[in-house]
Amino acid sequence: MNFELSMLWFWSAYVFVTLVGIGHTCFNWKVLKMENKVEKVSSMYDIVPYAKTVPFHALYNIIIWPIFSYIYFLQVNPLNIWKEALVLGTSWALITIIFDVFGWVIIKHPWRMTFKEMYVDYQPWITLIYISIFISPFIAVFFILN
Repeated sequence: MNFELSMLWFWSAYVFVTLVGIGHTCFNWKVLKMENKVEKVSSMYDIVPYAKTVPFHALYNIIIWPIFSYIYFLQVNPLNIWKEALVLGTSWALITIIFDVFGWVIIKHPWRMTFKEMYVDYQPWITLIYISIFISPFIAVFFILN
């Protein structure tokens, strides 16, 4: 595995999919004029423009991550592409899981979630997202070989 290239395309995909999600939330808020139903927001899920995007999160991921996997494979052209897909999918999924704990739960910012919000309330979406990231290299390999 070409670690440097895999990290380039990993972070590119991670930032891109995050920006798509934020953009979708902003679109709901500014263009569709979605407003919060409660005055005091105690959870990210109380923010209606965000909550309406949640079912789409896995869809963004299953579309975006295979594209970046495809680009990676075009650049490295490995001898055993299926083994490379397994290593890439596993490493990308694990890095995402670890980074998400810090980026969305531990580090304080306006869109921060509690552990329960991220890993319990966000089900089944968060699991589908991690599965999407894991299988994205296999989807890319399918398109490369066919």
